[in-house]
Amino acid sequence: MVSPLPDNPPHLLNSIDSVLETWSKKHRLPRFRSQQVRNWLFNKRAANWDQMTDLPKSLRCEIAKEMQLWSTEILRHTKADDGTEKLLLKLTGGGQIECVLLRGRVRRTICVSTQVGCAMGCVFCASGLDGVERNLTTGEIIEQMLRLQLLLDQQERLSHVVVMGMGEPLANLDALMPALEEANSPEGLNIGARRITISTVGLPLSIDRLAREDATYRLAISLHAPNDVLRNQLVPVNDRIGLAAIMQSADDYFDVSGRRITFEYVLLAELNDEPKHARELAQLLAGREALINVIPYNPVVGLPYRTPNIQRQQTFRRILEGAGLQVRFRHLKGDRIDAACGQLRRSQTPNMQGSPMTP
Repeated sequence: MVSPLPDNPPHLLNSIDSVLETWSKKHRLPRFRSQQVRNWLFNKRAANWDQMTDLPKSLRCEIAKEMQLWSTEILRHTKADDGTEKLLLKLTGGGQIECVLLRGRVRRTICVSTQVGCAMGCVFCASGLDGVERNLTTGEIIEQMLRLQLLLDQQERLSHVVVMGMGEPLANLDALMPALEEANSPEGLNIGARRITISTVGLPLSIDRLAREDATYRLAISLHAPNDVLRNQLVPVNDRIGLAAIMQSADDYFDVSGRRITFEYVLLAELNDEPKHARELAQLLAGREALINVIPYNPVVGLPYRTPNIQRQQTFRRILEGAGLQVRFRHLKGDRIDAACGQLRRSQTPNMQGSPMTP
């Protein structure tokens, strides 16, 4: 895997406290100047240095010369009737990622990416069709959060973060964990740990690391199949892992964190949506404090998979609920703006880039 690109000049968001400390010492500034910059970024939603009006103008000019605020360029910004907004971002040195703002009746949820592409190989997912190019840096993950926050009206506030965009989050924990600390910190986005969810196909060693580090974020494990034979077909990396190891690590994480585990299940017509699959899934999760999040497939151009009809969806749900499991069927949001992971990036061509947009 290609390593993240070095910063030149340094990207402020990669290590905001250490970068600001170095900057403050260089210019012999009092500590409160660093706190002002933090406050403008995470609380007052500044889009550029000039908006940080309680910093002297000369200081704003100096900081603009010495460090990057934004390291990405917005290639496309799409909106759906349901309030969903999606950004396609071009990274310094090439590569593109996606991030999404989801508006609910009360919630304002952002979905961020952790890698350029994905190496897990889920056969129905647009993110991994071209493999993985590299991990994102901490700053590139935080930048998605701040760019999405800038899409909100002043009376709106971010309430939830889901790490469910492009890439496998647990394959980039070293960069992800500091980014989530900023999301959780009172001096950052101040979003409670129980409102931050990490989605994974299930990497037991990384789940075990989360448990060792006493992480209390919510964990969502993408199952998509109730047995190893079918899961090896749909999620090829499972061949080297196996459901037994994943479930054991999930149980251990629940014991440490106390957070109910969510199990994601993308419903694919005539592949994993039969009554026997529902019964087997219910048996796999029996006795566990778990939520099953069933997601009717969001079709991807060029892939052969289809969304099950309503009758099959209802039958699947009825069997799970009849077994006493907690079930949620996710309503598809943003399907008209290619909101499924990787779709907008794959729809991008040199003739469809649109006008670059920056806050």
